[in-house]
Amino acid sequence: MSKEIEEEKSGQPERSRAVFSQQDFELIRVAIAHYLQEVKDKPEAVKYSNLYHRLGRIL
Repeated sequence: MSKEIEEEKSGQPERSRAVFSQQDFELIRVAIAHYLQEVKDKPEAVKYSNLYHRLGRIL
């Protein structure tokens, strides 16, 4: 059955699914922490540091 037919039957679009799991966020945060050590003296480190902290709020 196609998506269009399913949407017509229910009258509502299909609920979207999460792209990343909680475990994925943890892995991404660990990877960013490691990368922060590599770029700690570069201007781009601020962006990665902010991302690292935002991911911490999710977990």
